[in-house]
Amino acid sequence: MSLTQAKPCPTPKIDFTPVGLGADNPPWYAAYTVPRHERAVALQLGLRQVETYLPLYLSPRQWADRRVLVQMPLFPGYVFVRVSLSERIRVLEHPSVLRLVTFGGRPASVPDGEIQRLRAALELGKAEPFPFLIPGRRVRVKSGPLAGLEGVVLRRKGRMRLVVSVEAIHRSIIFDLDAPDLESAVN
Repeated sequence: MSLTQAKPCPTPKIDFTPVGLGADNPPWYAAYTVPRHERAVALQLGLRQVETYLPLYLSPRQWADRRVLVQMPLFPGYVFVRVSLSERIRVLEHPSVLRLVTFGGRPASVPDGEIQRLRAALELGKAEPFPFLIPGRRVRVKSGPLAGLEGVVLRRKGRMRLVVSVEAIHRSIIFDLDAPDLESAVN
């Protein structure tokens, strides 16, 4: 009898949408998790019928015998959850959720449009984490799949890049862009 090596199966997209959410969806919140527990939190909350969103990106890693692409959380330590404030205990009772991100003692919601634009941007192409920036010159993408997305422009590696910051969790990501697709965000 010969043995064959098992092949790794792809990690499923971690995005749970419970059945029955209507037009009156509760807002999104950022749940702060125990380090490196983001996937487990997203999976377990999804099983509890809490809508979650864990944005992932591919990161090259060098191991002793090979180089691989590993899916990593775009915002380490955070999982986005859509739940009403009256039901937030369903999120907070998970042992790996430390707290919801708050400002002034109240949970801070993440705008629905920001989550939708983040999803669209990740489907479009390569994104990677980037240090949070104090907003400088803000621009808006005027055409293409990222239209409406606002961020800060900078040059990196000789290319034009757009840094998009998620204010609620003080994290940023960066995208490659062409300058003609941008316009000033200042009205």
